[in-house]
Amino acid sequence: MKDYKAYCLDLDGTVFRGTAVIPEAADFIERLQKRGIEPFYITNNASMTQQQFSDKMKSFGIMAPPEQIMTSSIAASKYIKRWYPDRTVFMIGTDGVEQALRSERIERVYENADIVLMGIDRNINFQKLATACLEVRKGAVFLSTNRDLAFPSERGFMPGNGAFTKVVSSSTGIEPIFIGKPEKHMLEAIQYTHDFKPEEMVMIGDNYDTDIQAGIRFGIDTVHVNTGVTPMAEAMKKDVAPSYAIENLSFWEI
Repeated sequence: MKDYKAYCLDLDGTVFRGTAVIPEAADFIERLQKRGIEPFYITNNASMTQQQFSDKMKSFGIMAPPEQIMTSSIAASKYIKRWYPDRTVFMIGTDGVEQALRSERIERVYENADIVLMGIDRNINFQKLATACLEVRKGAVFLSTNRDLAFPSERGFMPGNGAFTKVVSSSTGIEPIFIGKPEKHMLEAIQYTHDFKPEEMVMIGDNYDTDIQAGIRFGIDTVHVNTGVTPMAEAMKKDVAPSYAIENLSFWEI
């Protein structure tokens, strides 16, 4: 396995599982940092801010600078800033989406929006969904942070942002542009901001259908770790296999 300039790590299932750190991942990150390399952290979770994720990582003993964390809400805001400059946004979401828009100085409005952006919102209601539908029908560009239909909780699987996005798309007949994995926009935002070459980047994750697919679609190397969603044997049977597959990150000598 070669050296890279941009090590892009998925979070849940790769660096931690819920509230427990994966020790081999924490050690891998520390080894990178000792070489002067700060990895990037890639997550579809749009509900938390970069600082909140940084604080969570710190609780695991991992020092992750907020600016190295790429959430789907951050990627969505960068996408809007790059491709739809000076446009207004009606958003559904929590602090993660709101802070991401604010960081790019994107104006948030409650009607007559140029763009509708949907992220996970635990206080979702009929009025918010109705407004999103009305704005999309009026011609607003429709974006969604991710297509995840469900996410795990201590009570079981809860409806994810993708499920609420389907309400708006089914009602309006308009499919959104999804930003999160397996789409390539999050990796593209990192490349665009830091001017990396594709051969200098690698995507590391446990979920073939999101993490590995994002890397494949973006055209960079991928590393599957057998610590989360997709069993290694299953990942290696896919039509397009990961570039590398390892049991955990302790097997990667840096």
